[in-house]
Amino acid sequence: MTATAPPRTTLDPNALRARFPILQRQVHGHRLVYLDNAATTQKPETVLAALQHYYANSNANVHRGVHTLAEEATAAYEACRSRVARFVNAPDERGVIIVRNATDALNLVARSWGATLTAGDEVLLSEMEHHSNLVPWILLARERGVVLRHLPITDSGELDMAALPAMLSRRTQIVALTAMSNVLGTINPIAEIAETAHRVGAVMVVDGAQSVPHMPVDFQALGADFLAFSAHKAYGPTGIGFLVAKPELLDRMEPISGGGEMIRAVHLDWATWNEIPHKFEAGTPNIADAAAFPAALDLLEELGMDAVRAHERDLVGYALERLRSLEWLELHGPLDPARRGGLVSFVDPEIHPHDLAQVLDGRGIAIRAGHHCAQPLMRRLDVPATARASLAVYNDRDDVDALVDGLVAARKYFGLES
Repeated sequence: MTATAPPRTTLDPNALRARFPILQRQVHGHRLVYLDNAATTQKPETVLAALQHYYANSNANVHRGVHTLAEEATAAYEACRSRVARFVNAPDERGVIIVRNATDALNLVARSWGATLTAGDEVLLSEMEHHSNLVPWILLARERGVVLRHLPITDSGELDMAALPAMLSRRTQIVALTAMSNVLGTINPIAEIAETAHRVGAVMVVDGAQSVPHMPVDFQALGADFLAFSAHKAYGPTGIGFLVAKPELLDRMEPISGGGEMIRAVHLDWATWNEIPHKFEAGTPNIADAAAFPAALDLLEELGMDAVRAHERDLVGYALERLRSLEWLELHGPLDPARRGGLVSFVDPEIHPHDLAQVLDGRGIAIRAGHHCAQPLMRRLDVPATARASLAVYNDRDDVDALVDGLVAARKYFGLES
């Protein structure tokens, strides 16, 4: 039986689905129910058209050419930088570095700003971080003798804020945290943490891969010094991401890749660097996907990020209510939809998450199963893996109902229910 849920928001998922060509297909004879949006979102026709238009009309290298195609390509590439700056309220578009993905952005910070750290300096992370916000700091610790500390999480899946003051000191140079957990859905109080971190002289690095596409994110209001996110989780192309940073910090950082575009002058045995942001963008960039990503931002701005957040908050509340009605299911993360994003991780104690995902795929339902690039968090939860359903603007209650029906069907398939 379908559970009672909050009223629907004004965002219309049915109308939105028609704008995403891939959502019109069937999988194994069923309509596609795509619930793997935390891994990557689908792309609207406008993004696909923008990508094709670039290659068909303006394909050229950027910045160094004076011919028409080069000027058009440069304009499209730099327009992406400007749009991203506006979308997240960056203080200056010179502080937007175009990289491959959020992982690349976090590695840039760890390798460049991290090079200012010395043995005994501390970096504060948390138990809920994605590997992309763990491994770069592990490498830094090996190379420079930096000490890594980890803010614990509570049994409800939230940061243990009571433990924060004791974990910060004048030795803390960097605090690097996810704004929203890709496993628990937990929305972390980044602005509060940033204020506390700045009091001890630390910089605040934010993994915004899960937050930027799903809620209003204001870089300046967050108090962040660095913010990383990817286009492909925000309805844009794969292979392009962004590091948004305070320009004065970037000015103090050394580049980590050398080659074309990032130089000012090169001699046989010495060189000087270009101004930001180009200092960090060596070689031919991903021009085509930069040209296409503004179309994804157009969609999100058309919908309004407040409406996107309201839709996903209501939908995850409905999903939590329906999933909690399955008494055998173990849910992870906060149960209050106001404190979490639009994803739910769960475990059926009798069915491995991979088997569960395969049964659901047979019904056209795409979810993610595994450790979600968060192995330390899996150990904290005392599970080898979880199943994860993650929501987007084109999902609705029918998709949640299909998921719940599929979970019941899986129990029957494995002989656990009559």
